[in-house]
Amino acid sequence: MTNYAKKHIFFVDDEPSLSKVVGRTLEQVGAKVSCFTSAADCLEQLRFQTCDLLITDVKMPEMDGLALLTEAKRIMPTLPVLVITGYGNIPMAIKAIKAGALDFIEKPLDRRSFVSAIESVLRRTTLADPFTNRLLTKTEIKVLCLILEGKSNKETAHLLHRSIRTIEDHRSRIMRKLGVDNPINLVKRAAAIGLVELPGYE
Repeated sequence: MTNYAKKHIFFVDDEPSLSKVVGRTLEQVGAKVSCFTSAADCLEQLRFQTCDLLITDVKMPEMDGLALLTEAKRIMPTLPVLVITGYGNIPMAIKAIKAGALDFIEKPLDRRSFVSAIESVLRRTTLADPFTNRLLTKTEIKVLCLILEGKSNKETAHLLHRSIRTIEDHRSRIMRKLGVDNPINLVKRAAAIGLVELPGYE
């Protein structure tokens, strides 16, 4: 995993002993690791730090792992997430995947399979557009909201007192950050992360 030495992994689990072991393991294979014992602490840092992969436990007090997954996706829509739990079952696994998790891993963690799953995720994201997963700026959020309202580039430019070319540039960056290549997928992605509601959309 030495090719991913610059990758930053967030690990969230309310068991300090497990966080310590996992943190040490991931550092040994070349990753930078930030461990958190609560979802709230993780979300706070997610707004200010670069994160290449989020790994979270499901059963945690106050905010569980699936709620964390949902909120993390609002902040970084294309953030890859792995969910781990000692209480795994099929319905929970399906719920995690539908919420955007890339994989569902049961405790106790097997070091080899755990590291293999992380390598697989990071290998895929390394090949992706490096522009994705960056936070949307305030202006980009305004532009996105107007796009979702059905406003044209010309209308958006008029409302925000910008040139049409500037709006086109914002629109292009928004699509890259959200990892989509057409307006339909942009709307679907926005729905998936809770920015817009679509009748019958799941």
